[in-house]
Amino acid sequence: MADTIAEGLRRLSMAVDVVYDGAEALLRVGVHDYDVVVLDRDLPVVHGDDVCRAVLSAGGEARVLMLTAAADVTDRVNGLGLGADDYLTKPFAFAELVARVQALARRARPALPPVLERGGVVLDLPRHQAARDGRFLPLSPKEFAVLEVLMRAEGTVVSAEDLLEKAWDEHADPFTNAVRVAVMTLRRKLGQPQLIETVPGAGYRFGS
Repeated sequence: MADTIAEGLRRLSMAVDVVYDGAEALLRVGVHDYDVVVLDRDLPVVHGDDVCRAVLSAGGEARVLMLTAAADVTDRVNGLGLGADDYLTKPFAFAELVARVQALARRARPALPPVLERGGVVLDLPRHQAARDGRFLPLSPKEFAVLEVLMRAEGTVVSAEDLLEKAWDEHADPFTNAVRVAVMTLRRKLGQPQLIETVPGAGYRFGS
């Protein structure tokens, strides 16, 4: 189930890491700054409740969506009482999980609207669509993710490392040229005048 959820989220341009037990989950949340943690309550090795407590005690901005097979009201209340931000019982519709993950992600970041606009570019996150001056942009999932990160930065410089962290998963090779290639193709699809500026030695900036 974890792999199926991850694959579906990746198709929507989300960077996703997957682990299968609570001990490994604790290691990952201790290293990475996640926006959302989709957490199965019944994890082996370390229970999901303990992972939830650890995420909250770390003091980061990660939001927790708890998954459980228990549909009883008492179980849902107990899960939320741990500090989880949302609760979803199995089985669930994937579309509902996506909607909840997107809502929690918006809460994890500085408040920004679900539709981003800058320099004539409109990025509609709920519909997963992009356009420039009314012209539809056929972006790949990675190109869409890179554009979202750059537009969310609101004119500040985003390093290649940050782009790799936010638009790819943990298996991405830090020495790869994937970021450069994605930015190059994104620039081509955006057209003229160029909106993505390369800042030597620092990264990339989305202009107005």
